[in-house]
Amino acid sequence: MRWFPRSSCRVRCVVALLLLASMSHAQEGPGRQRLILKDGSYQVVLGYQMQGDRVRFRSAERGDWEEMPADLVDWPATARYNHEHAPGAAVDPGSPASQAAAELDREAAAERTAEAARQPEVAPGLRLPDESGVWGLDSFKNTPELVRIRQSDGDLNLDMGHSVKAAPIPTGGSRDLIRLSGYRAAVSFHVPRPVFYIALDPPGNETAREDAMVIDTHGASAAVPGTDKAQKASPGSTYALVRLRVWKDERAASGAELRGLGTGGELDGSAEVVGTERRILPGGHWMRVAPRSDLNLGQYSLLEILPDGRFNLDGWDFGVNPVAVENKGAYQPAGRDESAP
Repeated sequence: MRWFPRSSCRVRCVVALLLLASMSHAQEGPGRQRLILKDGSYQVVLGYQMQGDRVRFRSAERGDWEEMPADLVDWPATARYNHEHAPGAAVDPGSPASQAAAELDREAAAERTAEAARQPEVAPGLRLPDESGVWGLDSFKNTPELVRIRQSDGDLNLDMGHSVKAAPIPTGGSRDLIRLSGYRAAVSFHVPRPVFYIALDPPGNETAREDAMVIDTHGASAAVPGTDKAQKASPGSTYALVRLRVWKDERAASGAELRGLGTGGELDGSAEVVGTERRILPGGHWMRVAPRSDLNLGQYSLLEILPDGRFNLDGWDFGVNPVAVENKGAYQPAGRDESAP
């Protein structure tokens, strides 16, 4: 039998007790903890448990259960960290380890805040992707879904960009200012009042100002005199939803049908104009746009009204049909069992 000095035994016993306490808390508590690895890195986990020579843990980043060899973990460091950061634990301001841990906590909190701003939750378990474009919040069979809406620009054939082709708001006329091929859009919402989320994508890694929205024209700036490829629209930019007239294999709206843009009211004729309310979400990465009233069954285009009094001919087309099939590629809440009815 190998003997250790009494002080060494006391240290080992304390570490063992801390380890058992932290493991119990990791398995039962809802808070985040860390598995400190011997290479100096760590895994943020929602819980962990020993299984033979491996440790099974639920990743806080990915939400899945994973495992790794237990000998990769620095168990004394893990026990100390989780004990010091247990709910109600006091922080020793004179301890370099406590100060370093507090700094790591601040960095982790800042990362979570930035992630929440870039991917805000729009429904329980459903977050916006950290991608560009325009997304709509739908509900299919009582399940919330996020659907990407393509910009309807036949000339540029853009899928996800935000192009600008400005035109004066019409006061009348029978000529079609909007004409789209096909009798229906690729996306159909099953709810009468879908909510839209527009990505605010500044150049580089800058953060979008709360008083500005960046619009990438993808080379279409020549259609808007005096603008650059990446232009910023002030909060004076508004949005309206226009119901399109369907005729044979086309959807269209004439100058007479568009003369109510910016008013938010309905006009006589086959097209209706519905105003919206919009706000920039915390962090300045997304703009939320919601209709002021329910939309009737039909085909629509989400149009941007520029602050100079013109509107963007390149809108985002969609349909409203409660019995339409489910949209392909829709994002659903994390963790939902897709086999469930």
